[in-house]
Amino acid sequence: MPRLNAVLETALYVADMPRARAFFEEALGLSPFTADHRFTAYTVGPSVLLLFLEGETTETVILPGQMGTIPPHDGSGRVHMAFAIDAADLAGWEQTLDAHGTSIEGRTHWPKGGESLYFRDPDGHLLELATPGVWPNY
Repeated sequence: MPRLNAVLETALYVADMPRARAFFEEALGLSPFTADHRFTAYTVGPSVLLLFLEGETTETVILPGQMGTIPPHDGSGRVHMAFAIDAADLAGWEQTLDAHGTSIEGRTHWPKGGESLYFRDPDGHLLELATPGVWPNY
């Protein structure tokens, strides 16, 4: 069987794109590399975080020229995703989140030594900052 190399993209669906962009850019320090009215894309290490405006991706997108199409997709609800961080940066992230008025909802000390901080974005998604030792591969 061919092998999967990594998770390349993660998508979150948001109700208010300017509000979501402000959070991800100001509180988390991400910089978009492309955006339009319906989506924003951020590089996060070797992965891409995609924010889609709820209800704006329910039709097939036809790309210019012979590039192809993107089938419809959408989502709702309070989704979970995690960002990998260095253990040495954990305290700095706590201070950064606090400075942006973002409450930490939970903390976990994992058996392999990793730590996780849990907080929410403006759309209620559960975001996690995870240090090495959370999973066997991280």
